[in-house]
Amino acid sequence: MRRNLAEVVPAITWPQGVVIGEYHPERAEAVHRLMAQGYQDGGARVPALAIWQQRFETDPEYDPTLCFIALDAAGIVGVCQCWTSAYIKNLVVHPRARGQGLGRTLLLHAFNTFQQRREGFVDLKVREDNLRAQRLYERVGMYVVRREPVPA
Repeated sequence: MRRNLAEVVPAITWPQGVVIGEYHPERAEAVHRLMAQGYQDGGARVPALAIWQQRFETDPEYDPTLCFIALDAAGIVGVCQCWTSAYIKNLVVHPRARGQGLGRTLLLHAFNTFQQRREGFVDLKVREDNLRAQRLYERVGMYVVRREPVPA
């Protein structure tokens, strides 16, 4: 899916008690745990921590300032991991923070960041059977640009 960044991005209002931070290696374990939890129901798998962290931090498109971490008093409640190519690699919200608009807010924050970097579009992939995520992406102005077959 794609979002045209020439269009106005709505104002951001963070859920009460949530602040935004960046990825740091000392947050790797908590970020990994949230991603594993978030993708458990979606049919995807996250590699073991050491493998995931090594792949993540050495990827040519890695920039820690593009991995947005949402925190509340109890810890990490959301992650929006982006690549330098204006691509949203992962978006995960902790179950205790769902339904508060955090996923939307993280997406809008990513859109604003890529607008400031003078990108024209931001893209992501979503499984065709992940209807909840598709509806979220559509509500923030994303649209389908290409469909790819999902391997069985």
